[in-house]
Amino acid sequence: MPTLRIAVYAFDGITMFHLSVPQLVFDEVARQGLGDWQTVLFAERAGSIRTAEGYTLGEVRGLEAAEDADIVVVPSWFEDGRAAGPALRRTLTAAHGRGATVAGLCLGAVAVADTGLLARRTAVTHWQAVDMLAARHPDVDLDASVLYIDHGDVLTSAGTASAIDACLHLVRGRLGAAAANRVARSLVVAPHREGGQAQYIERPLPPHSADDPIAGVLEWALRHLADDLTVERLAGVAHLSRRTFIRAFQASTGVTPAAWVRQQRLDEARRLLESTDLSIDQVAAACGFGSTVTLRQAFAAAFDTTPSEYRRRFAITTGSSRTGR
Repeated sequence: MPTLRIAVYAFDGITMFHLSVPQLVFDEVARQGLGDWQTVLFAERAGSIRTAEGYTLGEVRGLEAAEDADIVVVPSWFEDGRAAGPALRRTLTAAHGRGATVAGLCLGAVAVADTGLLARRTAVTHWQAVDMLAARHPDVDLDASVLYIDHGDVLTSAGTASAIDACLHLVRGRLGAAAANRVARSLVVAPHREGGQAQYIERPLPPHSADDPIAGVLEWALRHLADDLTVERLAGVAHLSRRTFIRAFQASTGVTPAAWVRQQRLDEARRLLESTDLSIDQVAAACGFGSTVTLRQAFAAAFDTTPSEYRRRFAITTGSSRTGR
């Protein structure tokens, strides 16, 4: 039975969920008799840590626990995004140097990036931290649309629950799909999820002042998404020339009219898929996509999933249709 040692980094203020995910998945390997996988918690100093929920966890080992680990996991990071300290950076780089896999789950990618192990590589973190990490490490190519990215020696994952996907991926890579599926079934989670965290990113509209000539157009367009919303028609509603309208629209919203309309249609499609029983054809028509094919293409490009798969994941009703905005 294959033996694997996993060291999971803990710190004061970490949430129980983030800390438990790698232990939950990797310990299930041992519980299912699939391998002798052993997890241990370690911190900057041996002793205890206090979680965000107020619990004290004892028997936490020091940094030396990572010295013989096959996988070293940073399951989260401080909410203030502080830089990783020199001792932790040395520990992670030393582990990587002797062949261990280093994994930064969710905000843990911040600490891994601070080591330089992600320089000139792609990575992912929680979508709320993407801008911060991009500014701090411009040499890291961040992709906010995926659940995890594995380079073989370094792995990063997106927000919170994506850590489960990443850990199952590590099981799959070492023990095969059958083992990962068995672990997933035992934990009652999907062995492999489609799509990415783009489905969860909030995209609020920028505020508009009362005298903004574009504000009225936006409100009108949201009520007429099923219509043919060409630039000419929108400019007509604003009583502006095409050229002046485009310039004013981009100044007000930060995007082109076509891009804004496409995003609003996608947002409305998501709402209808979540909260109504309308068919995919009906959703496409109601949102102005014209055809199911166009809706599917737009959905795949924006969210890396299909309308049907999105509905299976996020639907909140199973009764009669609701169509009010």
